Amino acid sequence: MTVILVRHGRSTANTSGVLAGRTPGVSLDDKGRGQAAALVDRLQPYLAAITVVARSPLQRCAETMGPLVAALADAGLDVPEIVVDDLAEVDYGAWTNRTIAELRKEPLWTTVQQHPSAAVFPDGEGLATVQARAVAAVRALDREFGGSDGAGVWVACSHGDVIKAIVADAMGMHLDSFQRIVVEPASVSIIRYGDTRPYVHTVNSTTTLSVPIRPPASIDAVVGGDTGSDDENPTPSVGPGDNEPQPESPVAAGTGRHG
Repeated sequence: MTVILVRHGRSTANTSGVLAGRTPGVSLDDKGRGQAAALVDRLQPYLAAITVVARSPLQRCAETMGPLVAALADAGLDVPEIVVDDLAEVDYGAWTNRTIAELRKEPLWTTVQQHPSAAVFPDGEGLATVQARAVAAVRALDREFGGSDGAGVWVACSHGDVIKAIVADAMGMHLDSFQRIVVEPASVSIIRYGDTRPYVHTVNSTTTLSVPIRPPASIDAVVGGDTGSDDENPTPSVGPGDNEPQPESPVAAGTGRHG
């Protein structure tokens, strides 16, 4: 029961210095469209295993998943694409469409950076609420699409801080530590939900992927470290330049970067 968490590709908001949040009409920029196309190559060896593509309702996630959905259809694979409201961006409320430079001066900025579980955006939602609804959505989707034999692989496209919150939960981290996690545009993070615990296989990958399709023979962690993947068809590297630093976002201290 493996979920491939994809952050949307770089958007026009990521380089604007403005917190777009849930503002409609925010699209991918040229680099982001290239990242969305490259995602298909990265996931190519695993297309036949994908059971569903779930995504945030925002345009930048729809555009990121577009090439993948088309590739699945071209391969003759009947994989549904579903829109999941609980995978949407953080509701930043009154912070939406304000500049990052301006938001840094707000007293709440420090809370967001150092004690995010207590942060509630004015006229918006709290980060603890974001984590609760996103984790609940992912776990429900995994039960539905993960496969009764545990071999189901599915894709969820969301936003930087939403994915960070999901990964933090899977790692057993308190939300107050989630700013330590980096999730870049078009990055992939992979979690397998087992019967006894989640296993975090990948965080913030922007190059070659190793996706666990078959469940392990044992649910126990490997003492001394995992022995690695036996996949004979690793995905190609996206290439240089995909780890370019992005502007800092209010909830990421340099990692979530404007959704």
